[in-house]
Amino acid sequence: MGLQCCKHQNGKQAYDEDNSQAAEIERRIEQETKAEKHIQKLLLLGAGESGKSTIFKQAKNISAHSIDPRIKLLFQTGFDKAELESYISVIHANVYQTIKMLHDGAKELAQNETDSSKYVISSENEVIGEELSEIGERLNYPRLDKELRRKIETIWNDAAIQETYARGNELQIPDCTQYFMESLERLSDPNYVPTKEDVLHARVRTTGVVEIQFSPVGENKKSGEVYKLFDVGGQRNERRKWIHLFEGVSAVIFCASISDYDQTLFEDESRNRMMETKELFDWALKQPCFEKTSFLLFLNKFDIFEKKVLKTPLNVCEWFKDYQPVSTGKPEIEHAYEYVKQKFEELYFQGTCPSDVDRVFKIYRTTALDQKLVKKTFKLVDETLRRRNLFEAGLL
Repeated sequence: MGLQCCKHQNGKQAYDEDNSQAAEIERRIEQETKAEKHIQKLLLLGAGESGKSTIFKQAKNISAHSIDPRIKLLFQTGFDKAELESYISVIHANVYQTIKMLHDGAKELAQNETDSSKYVISSENEVIGEELSEIGERLNYPRLDKELRRKIETIWNDAAIQETYARGNELQIPDCTQYFMESLERLSDPNYVPTKEDVLHARVRTTGVVEIQFSPVGENKKSGEVYKLFDVGGQRNERRKWIHLFEGVSAVIFCASISDYDQTLFEDESRNRMMETKELFDWALKQPCFEKTSFLLFLNKFDIFEKKVLKTPLNVCEWFKDYQPVSTGKPEIEHAYEYVKQKFEELYFQGTCPSDVDRVFKIYRTTALDQKLVKKTFKLVDETLRRRNLFEAGLL
């Protein structure tokens, strides 16, 4: 009898525990469902090399948690030491790959250009160039040390390499080149730990999809708005992975590199990057799933654009063929920027059906490497989307 009573009590206790656990699970699911309703989904789109992944790194993360642990907030607690150290191999790879591209580019120009002599690397430096080029082909790169640094400095300072670098827009030379070449002594230090600036300059081609949850208002969360930002691969072969992300998007942040008007695609060197960006933007605008979706256009890499446009006219790009410079210096930079902005505005309204005119369209001038500017821009984005929500709720 006592044994049966004990079994009954144990069974009841187990039953109560199961019920309690089930209730707790239900409660958590309900909480997460409610929380999910307050999270707005942002899709970060753009062609390859548009700088959108740098924008992604800049996003402020309310929970200090990312699906990709190597991409974390830069405005709150930042990267911890282990995460910063994980970028050492990436940054050193960027250096070796860039030197290989410059070395190979110089050889190509020396063979094909009429004034080929200025692209011929000196005989003593060519030996170093071949060695570094071989390293640049490897899958595993050696850690940068003092000896390798001196070799890289030697080849970087070769007159032929500098002439080649001046034509970097034709050779897919990455934007981070100057920054890392000027930092070689620091990068080769045995105790080197990357800085936030180093991480922002580091080039890692996005493949697949990564996401981060953040709030632009940070610790002052009065708006209650939380965002999930999705970054997707920009190269053509990555775009098929975007489709499943389209449903339920609050806004598309489209990143366009305005300095790319004289450059070609990494994956197709016969194709102008700006023309590719134009077609991609037009395609996104016409997707049925974006009929009511806000479009926030980031005209990115203004820092490079303002230097380039005074040397290389906009009309080298087919889309900008009717552009006529009107001045010099800062007035010309602003004139050129306003022209590009207008071209995107025209494209937006051409690609927007009359029934879609109520969707929000905003343009922001950005430099992805400028932390303060990007932070300010995301706050403006937050304000724009909150006003849109209030309008749809009939409160404005």
